[in-house]
Amino acid sequence: MTTPTTTDPARDLRTALAHQVAAPDDPWRAAFETVPRHVFVPSFHEQAEDGRWTTVTPDQPRYWEAVYSDRALTTQLTDGTPTSSSSQPSLMLEMLHALDVADGHRVLEVGTGTGYNAALLSHRLGGSRVTTMDVDPGLTGAAAQRLGEAGHHPAVRTGDGAHGVPDRAPYDQIIATCGLPSVPWPWVEQAADGAVIVVPIGWGVARLAVHGDVAEGGFLPGGAYFMARRVGVPVPDFASLERAGHRSSGTGTPIEAFHRLEFLVSVTMPGYQWCVWNSGDDGTGESLGLWTPDGSIARVHADGTVRQAGPRRLWETVEELHRQFPDTAPARDAFGITATPHRQWVWLGDPQGPSWDLPSVGGLS
Repeated sequence: MTTPTTTDPARDLRTALAHQVAAPDDPWRAAFETVPRHVFVPSFHEQAEDGRWTTVTPDQPRYWEAVYSDRALTTQLTDGTPTSSSSQPSLMLEMLHALDVADGHRVLEVGTGTGYNAALLSHRLGGSRVTTMDVDPGLTGAAAQRLGEAGHHPAVRTGDGAHGVPDRAPYDQIIATCGLPSVPWPWVEQAADGAVIVVPIGWGVARLAVHGDVAEGGFLPGGAYFMARRVGVPVPDFASLERAGHRSSGTGTPIEAFHRLEFLVSVTMPGYQWCVWNSGDDGTGESLGLWTPDGSIARVHADGTVRQAGPRRLWETVEELHRQFPDTAPARDAFGITATPHRQWVWLGDPQGPSWDLPSVGGLS
């Protein structure tokens, strides 16, 4: 594949992507055909097998193919860690469908990132009806410039998305493109009655409808992982666990159980991160490490040895889920979420079914 050299360097590639992800009668297809993703992703980063990152730019042929493919692209690194990305277009479309926008609606987007999603919303609704915000001033500054270059002028704000943008409210739809442990209550307060909120919670995407002081709805069927809202997460000190007591896991095959229950773990253990060590060619030395923003850590060896420290016993959460679902975890769309001024919870089947409480975001009630 060679680098396009026409006056519109990506027209054919953009059209092909739009036709790949959106049906002919899809109301979002025109936006994907028109909005130039390469303007919002002037470069991206790829990680090699050895862990090193390389930057891909438009003078490299694979840049154009990647930017107009249905894949997520890492667009910002901070100390070697991804801190912003351009989401997979088909997932973006799925979330835009879930919003159920109509002419005249007003939308708040939390997690501006590159500005590409705000451009799609602006193409559909008009920039005056779109508000987008991000905590990173570098991102919002670059996004505002790129949005203008693409002919769109939504309101771009810098700040903590958990607080919303009250002076632009009320909103008919609120969409987040960053992972959160629960729904920030200011969003519900800034939503019009009947508004829709689409938000990544754990390793899923929830769609809630707002009626009075309650927001409630289900999870979409597909899995999703979004970079978490920026908060400080302590670096785990796994070496300290060697001094901690140990016991045997109650999950049978611990690492298999963890992966089978990942979605439930993600909503019951908000903000968790994990890693795997393999100290033997045959995999017998594999260990799983878990840690959460409150400083809790756990390490579980393939033989079932468990060591934990911190305010929560993380592996006990996994074991409890294993007792509830010893063989197969229910599909994501079997779960829902309810948010009220005093409590938020994920439930299975219906709001009165089995449930797991969620924390507030950033101390906001």
